[in-house]
Amino acid sequence: MNEASGVEPVGLVEPVDGVPRQLSGPVVPAAPVPAAQVPSAPVPPRGPVAAFGRAMEAFTGRALGRHQAAVVRIGFGLVWLAYLLREWPNRRVLYGDRSPWSMELARRLLADDGAFTVLPWFGGRLWFELVYHLAVLAALAVLLGWRTRASTVLFLVTVLSLQNRDVLLGDGGDNVVHLMAVYLVFTRCAEVWSLDARRPGPGRSGVVLWALLGAALAACQAGDFSGDSLTWTAPTFPYLGWAPLFWGLWAVAGLWWLLGRLRPEGEPRAVLDALANMVHNCAMLVIAAEVVLIYATAGWYKVQGSRWQDGTALYYPLHLHYFTPWPGLSGLVGSALLPVFLISYATVILQVAFPFTLVNRRVKNVLLVVMMAEHLGIAVVLGLPVFSLAMVAADAVFLPTGALLWAAARLGRLGRLRRRLVRAP
Repeated sequence: MNEASGVEPVGLVEPVDGVPRQLSGPVVPAAPVPAAQVPSAPVPPRGPVAAFGRAMEAFTGRALGRHQAAVVRIGFGLVWLAYLLREWPNRRVLYGDRSPWSMELARRLLADDGAFTVLPWFGGRLWFELVYHLAVLAALAVLLGWRTRASTVLFLVTVLSLQNRDVLLGDGGDNVVHLMAVYLVFTRCAEVWSLDARRPGPGRSGVVLWALLGAALAACQAGDFSGDSLTWTAPTFPYLGWAPLFWGLWAVAGLWWLLGRLRPEGEPRAVLDALANMVHNCAMLVIAAEVVLIYATAGWYKVQGSRWQDGTALYYPLHLHYFTPWPGLSGLVGSALLPVFLISYATVILQVAFPFTLVNRRVKNVLLVVMMAEHLGIAVVLGLPVFSLAMVAADAVFLPTGALLWAAARLGRLGRLRRRLVRAP
């Protein structure tokens, strides 16, 4: 057979038992498969139903905004810790036995509004000192992310206890800390940049802390000293007291640890993890909505003010002794009428426009940087560090993840460089 015949020769293949095996006929090449019949990768479904399914999968499958939640936790832990340390010499006058707002007046107000605080339980200086220094430790634990499930609850208890002791002392920054202390309890804010994230396992110290907190909660609820603070029901909406919240968090934490030890890969643990993700995502959404609401209401209320309309609103606090920690700087800024006029109008425009910039990521990021810089300026010029730092920490919920990772990498490099310099001979 030759190649010109167009027929393949009869081929010999590998010998079988030493004897060459001959094919029974000519080798015919396989016919090509049409392109239309070649199987392709499955195309993901499209449409509103498919988009809703993907959204639900992301909503239940993972904690969204983990880095933003960590920054919010670190920020508010730092704000409250700095405030408590700054006011440590004046703590008894602000919230203790030397306060002009006596404990009797506080009890009367608490009986009317039903606010939660543990300071009236025993009264006296010893109990106040214990609560105040527990607040310092809880703020430090939240800042570092140590046993965050327990420390965020203690952070909430101490924030509410001190602020509700004398409601006349609070300002905008205290209100923001008050709200965020509630929201942080429901977030998974320690998955990154925390001591909890570095811990290899749950350990036994968590169980001991869980048992101690349960015993303390039971003792407080059983004792007559707690009054109506730890009731199961409330006379007003949502008709639930603080006891269901605290006992519910305590029970869920115990169940979480138990399933993690017995059935870490089981379906009950997966259900709890999905529920935790959903609660976290809802809490982050509420935090973002709270920030938008703060800016929107502040901006629209400023629009209605005559001093903001004529651009002189910033001029007056710059000439008040209470808002002039640096008299020279305040006098320099207040003497420049045109910058005061422009800053007053820019503040109103930025606050009113902020909710609308969320539809454009780039515009939102630029405006966010400007507003954070403005808050830092307020902290320095007007002497309102708690309010300014609280708003900067709340604004962090809108920061892009890439920027946070970039900043963390730079801080890590600075830390490694510092350690090398310290170890160098």
